[in-house]
Amino acid sequence: MQKNSSTTYQVETKELVKVAASGWLGTAMEFMDFQLYSLAAAIVFNKVFFPNSSPAMGLIMSMGTYGAGYVARLIGAYVFGRIGDKMGRRTVLFITITLMGLASTLIGFLPTYQKVGILAPIGLVILRIFQGLGAGAEISGAGVMVAEFSKVKNRGLIGSLVCLGTSSGTLLANLIWSIILMNISENDLLVWGWRIPFFASFVVMIVAILIRIFVKESPVMVEKKKLLLKEREHIEKSGKPIKTEKKGRKSFAVALGLRFGQAGNSGILQTYLTGFIVTVLLMQKTVATNANIISSLISFITIPVVGYLGDKFGRRKLYMILSLAMAVYAIPMMMMINSKNVVVLTIGLVIGLNVGCQGIFALENVTLSELFGSKNRVTLVSLAKEIAGVVATGFGPLIAASWVSAVSGSWIPVAIMLIIFSLSTFFSSYVSEDVTGRDLNDLNDAM
Repeated sequence: MQKNSSTTYQVETKELVKVAASGWLGTAMEFMDFQLYSLAAAIVFNKVFFPNSSPAMGLIMSMGTYGAGYVARLIGAYVFGRIGDKMGRRTVLFITITLMGLASTLIGFLPTYQKVGILAPIGLVILRIFQGLGAGAEISGAGVMVAEFSKVKNRGLIGSLVCLGTSSGTLLANLIWSIILMNISENDLLVWGWRIPFFASFVVMIVAILIRIFVKESPVMVEKKKLLLKEREHIEKSGKPIKTEKKGRKSFAVALGLRFGQAGNSGILQTYLTGFIVTVLLMQKTVATNANIISSLISFITIPVVGYLGDKFGRRKLYMILSLAMAVYAIPMMMMINSKNVVVLTIGLVIGLNVGCQGIFALENVTLSELFGSKNRVTLVSLAKEIAGVVATGFGPLIAASWVSAVSGSWIPVAIMLIIFSLSTFFSSYVSEDVTGRDLNDLNDAM
């Protein structure tokens, strides 16, 4: 049995393994769906759902349906976050994984524009919205659940394993699409081939649900209900509320800043630079995609190592080191990318991705869980991640593209934006308290 030194509960190792596996699968499914949809939007949706538009407008419209899911994530973060805090972490994780899985699977059953006209893209938007609603609290809820089950000394390491789902999901989506594109004709792809990746989501959903059936409720949630009951009994007897320190604003501001920097770096390094390498540097598409695949494979080492070091030396310190390192590395990295040497470019981008994206992301779920009290933890973690993420990843690549275009293809604006995003994370961690190992049973926020 494992005993958390700062809490009053015990957790069996086999229960922790089930929770970690459940969180990893949910995160893998979220990022698999993310990548499946983005690839489909770029490859076939403009022809399947918007065939009467010009190629450019069809691509814009298909990407627009992609954006609808991001707006839905904000709503899902609040709605399902509240359910996670009121009814239980286990309950909300059943809802989110089912909603995501069914929505993604049903996209594969949608009729095309040729068969039902405008109803086809409308159906696509509706399913994308439901997909986004579930995703809004999935990774946050899973991160909170794993953090609340873990003991203090290895909370960061165990929590980081959930983050490996991002690499697993991305790799699986790319693998599925690669196999399809290499083995079927263009005509078959447009007729039925594009549906296969979405059917794969159903398999992942079923496996995740089967695991989550046997997962118990978070021990912190159980303890929280007891603490809230004591509060109510005290109020009923004394007629006076329990005096508590007013906290939360600084915790939420710090969480926004930490997430904003990581998400911003991700938007630039994983999304924008792919286009920059192809359109500005005029290199083959496979250069950027290969670098991302290599980076994802290396992250299977980076993420648990950073999680372990966060437990050993403190997550605040690791946040500061990694974010400052990325700010310093931004200019040399862009010089390596601008060299147009495939090997040098790949090394430069892989290092940047593992320091500025995966490395910082390895700290995120557990740190945000420790910043907030158990009373509203799932809601606040979800909102902080989604608000900052939507702003940074939604506008970051767009600003970078416009800025680079305005200065005739110079890499300098990209480096400046990476520095700004990285310093956002650095200063947020600098002004924060070190919450590493905080008692997660505490009802109140850390700051």
